[in-house]
Amino acid sequence: MFVDVIVLGGGAAGLMCAAQAGQQGRSVIIIEKEKKWGKKILISGGGRCNFTNYEVNPKAYISQNPHFCKSALKRYTQYHFIDLVEQYEIPYHEKTLGQLFCDNLSKDILEMLLSECQKGNVILQRETRVSKTKKLDNGHFEVISDQGTWTCESLVVATGGLSIPKAGASDFGYQIAEQFGHSIVNTRAALVPLIWKEKDLSLYKEIPGVALPCKVRRGDQTFAEAMLFTHKGLSGPAMLQISSYWKEGQQIEIDLLPDESDNWLEELRKTQGAKTLKQALKGKLPNRLIDLIVFKWQVPNKSLAQYNANEILKWTDKLKRWYVMPDTTEGYQTAEVTLGGVNTNEVSSKTFESNLCPKLYFIGEVLDVTGWLGGYNFQWAWSSAHCAAQFV
Repeated sequence: MFVDVIVLGGGAAGLMCAAQAGQQGRSVIIIEKEKKWGKKILISGGGRCNFTNYEVNPKAYISQNPHFCKSALKRYTQYHFIDLVEQYEIPYHEKTLGQLFCDNLSKDILEMLLSECQKGNVILQRETRVSKTKKLDNGHFEVISDQGTWTCESLVVATGGLSIPKAGASDFGYQIAEQFGHSIVNTRAALVPLIWKEKDLSLYKEIPGVALPCKVRRGDQTFAEAMLFTHKGLSGPAMLQISSYWKEGQQIEIDLLPDESDNWLEELRKTQGAKTLKQALKGKLPNRLIDLIVFKWQVPNKSLAQYNANEILKWTDKLKRWYVMPDTTEGYQTAEVTLGGVNTNEVSSKTFESNLCPKLYFIGEVLDVTGWLGGYNFQWAWSSAHCAAQFV
């Protein structure tokens, strides 16, 4: 069977691209190996799908080629997708930091995308495992699967990355890319919880479940969001964000008191000098974390008035610049996205067509483009899919 376009992968990018290509008059089949379409859509945002962000901009994306994402994000913005959501009368709300969530369930977004595919007469092929792709002498592609063989003019790879294997993640997209001469930027888990070193686990055993606002820094990158202590390490939005910029063997700087100035303790010494440091932290940090700090740093039980200026600076610095060195991450099992992927220097930022193999396209997470937490990666899926659909 011949169609104009075959899209491999029934996630966010694949469904969006298939729908838009179909609505432009192209004959399209989208092939998905799982039983359900859009598994990551369904589980995202705690089941409410953080589908985009008001603050989307290129600075929120990581890639070896930081300019690659600019064109697509400009041509199909967050507001274009919001317009589509509103056309379907899907209720949504802004949570924090520009993040937009469905009021109801993630399936509202999935059903919208499937409806868009129906409008474009897209053939939806689920539970189909592709075993081989090859380019024929006439320039067309052949896709061989356990459910049949198809040929097409344009082949779109929208198979995602390695994150969340239980949702169907695999390296199949990278295999196809390498088959046609593309290089892969080294991949690793991103937007993922961090794990303590074995020797540190006992130290933090009393504080799993403790959460607090903080400011985290790794190199030049800073995020001011919530942090959560877990049984294994550190999580919460702040740690998921910084995990994309952290590598094993590096320290992470944490400001435990982001709302306090660098001279807050000195001011307190002047006005409430009878308080101990432990008492000064009451109400500013969770009690279990205060107990940990007192134990870990061996905080003396004396009043602030008994400290000299240098000692006050030392304690202030410890609280405002606490350095931790995690051992590793929880890996792809819990990572929201994959860092790295198909080298974007080998793909057109306008059409998403391969520079090495005509009529082969790569969109979404399979590419070396990774967004921040908060709807940025879904927006990359929508934007890259829209742009490719104009040319397939």
